[in-house]
Parts: sequence; C-alpha cells; structure tokens
Amino acid sequence: MFTEKRRLIVLFVYAIAMAWLESATVVYLRTLIGRINPYQPDPLALSAGLPYFSGTESIREACTLLMLLAVGWLAGRTWRSRVACFMIAFGVWDIFYYVFLAVIGPWPRSVLDWDVLFLIPLPWWGPVLAPVLISLILIVSGVLVCLYDRMDRPFWPRRWAQGVSLLGIGLALYLFMEDSIHAILSGNGLKALGGVLPAQFNWPFFVVALVLMAAPLVDLVRQIRRRPV
Repeated sequence: MFTEKRRLIVLFVYAIAMAWLESATVVYLRTLIGRINPYQPDPLALSAGLPYFSGTESIREACTLLMLLAVGWLAGRTWRSRVACFMIAFGVWDIFYYVFLAVIGPWPRSVLDWDVLFLIPLPWWGPVLAPVLISLILIVSGVLVCLYDRMDRPFWPRRWAQGVSLLGIGLALYLFMEDSIHAILSGNGLKALGGVLPAQFNWPFFVVALVLMAAPLVDLVRQIRRRPV
C-alpha cells in the first residue's frame, strides 16, 4: 500500500508541474492576441490571422492528452490502474491549470468565468467550475482504483455504471459544444465558429450529466463497502 501511495504522490507532482507549464504557455499565447479573458467579441481571434486557435493550438492540446496518457501508462501496473492513473493526472492537471491561471492573473476571477475548455473537435465553452467538478470525480475514482486494484483481484466499475457514465459524458459534451454545433449548422463555417460567445450555461442539465458521470464512483464505493475486511 505504501508503494501505491508513493506512486500517487509522484503522479500528483507531475500533473501539478505540467499544469504550471500549461498555464504559463496559455498566458503567453493569450497575451499575444489580447485574449487573457476569452469571453469577449471574436473570442477565438480567427480574424486576426494568428495560429493560436487554429491547427497549431489543436495539436498542442492533443499532445497534452498524449503526455497525460503516457504518464498514466507508466504509473499503472494493470490496464485498469493505467486508465485510473490517466484519470488522476488529467483531473489534477485540469484543476491546477485554473489555479495557476488565477495565480498568474488576472483571470479567472471566479469559478463561474467562461472559458474555451477545449478545441477538439469543436470549441467547448463552459464556466471554469464545470470541468473542475468533472475532474474531482476523475481524481477520486482513479485514486480508489489505484489503491484497490490487484492482478488477482480486479477492481473496476461494473458495466451498468460504465453505461450510465457514458450517457453523462455524452450529455456534458453536448452542453459544452452546443453553441459551436449550432454555429456550424448555421452554414457560415469557421467565421461563425470563431464568433461564438455563449450567453448562458445549462446548469440543470449539467448537474444531471454530473450525476450520471458519478455512477462509476458510486459503484466503486459500494464495492469497497461490500468487501470482506
């Protein structure tokens, strides 16, 4: 158990350090195009002709995910613990990314500030609090799997919980990309996509999505409680 805890500590340190690098990079890039706070007219700055929100930025995001996947693969021992380590690394990185953005400043000022969360395959929009809540679920679920999973005694959410979680993920993705999807369907292409500025976030439906995504965590806790001492 001590070894697993030590692995988790190293994983946390790596993800936190990576979050600082990501935050610093984003501050530099957003400063160049005057978009420290992305919630303003022409938020993606496509009209400026700069590559920040074009293919270069999308590739940077994809590489970030690959780096988190790689450290998860190296930290885990079974495929389950590897996925769990990726979940932990992603969640810690995501939360501290916003913490460090606030430290570097002057944004975000509140967890309810809007941000462009991701760009693949379309821009995701949502308040900072939304991805942070998802990340908390990922971290707690991942830690439980890492602590209890064994080669001879697998520990993983059951299929019903995985299915319910997928419904929640699908709903959350739609909520994040809803305005971008409507912009694409409007027929105005990238110009319309670059000008998307959501007016409100559907919190009631997001709470439903969050509850659905928490199904694996609930199942893991129930499995732990039923385990013989």
